[in-house]
Amino acid sequence: MNRTIALVMIVLGIIMLIWTGFTYTQKEKVVDAGPIQITADREKSVNWPPYVGGIILVVGVIILTTSKKS
Repeated sequence: MNRTIALVMIVLGIIMLIWTGFTYTQKEKVVDAGPIQITADREKSVNWPPYVGGIILVVGVIILTTSKKS
């Protein structure tokens, strides 16, 4: 079980080092007056610092090296 968690953390850490965030589009209602509805597309972004990916990667490697082989 520890090896699986470690491998997932290593892959997640590498992905987080390469991509430091992503952007998505969300529709928001601007006006909602009876039958008339006006919507607008709003771009939102989710960002994280690259060192978070490095920390997750290092912790995954530590767990992988210290897990017992069964």
